[in-house]
Amino acid sequence: MATTNPLQFIQQVRAEAAKIVWPTRREVTLTTIMVFIMASLVAIFFSLVDIAIRAGMSGVLTYFGTN
Repeated sequence: MATTNPLQFIQQVRAEAAKIVWPTRREVTLTTIMVFIMASLVAIFFSLVDIAIRAGMSGVLTYFGTN
């Protein structure tokens, strides 16, 4: 493994940091909005699945329950 001195290391870190492309404010805003929309859709989906499972289990338990 090649060794580098601290000065070369700092130069390499600065060179790599210069390659970073930061998102624009618009990209961050749109991405944030899309995350909230997707989280809401997933929450609604799992709520509907939960309601369906609960109704199915209630039906099964009522059908096979003791009367």
